[in-house]
Amino acid sequence: MATDFRSDRPASANSLPESNSAPSMTHLVSGIITDAQDLMKQQLALFRTEVKEDVRKTKQAVISLVTGLALVSVGGTLLSFMLVYALQATTELPLWGCFGAVGGLLAAGGGLVFYGALRKFNEFNPLPDESARALKENVQWITQQR
Repeated sequence: MATDFRSDRPASANSLPESNSAPSMTHLVSGIITDAQDLMKQQLALFRTEVKEDVRKTKQAVISLVTGLALVSVGGTLLSFMLVYALQATTELPLWGCFGAVGGLLAAGGGLVFYGALRKFNEFNPLPDESARALKENVQWITQQR
């Protein structure tokens, strides 16, 4: 049975002798590669999580928009008819003229609201910018090291 020179304990077959030398270059490179792989996995997981969160938020927003649009449409239609008949009762305009006046005002107002919503929608970016940028930088760094 072999004995460890630094102590009176027997040396096992699985134990490596302790040395004061620095780690080998192969060990350092494999550690760097392992760390880079772990970093890529973590960034991909973060990217997936951010995309899922953005999809969830977008889905909730679309459901709210559709529900609100349906309610506003029904209410707006009823109010439009009320305005047409109120305008005809208070003026000498024919019924078709009252419909034209109310319809024109509503179309102009709706166009302005639509334009504002379109501008807001164009400012919204559904992709996670920070994660995508960091992932791209890491891929470039890893591919340049070879």
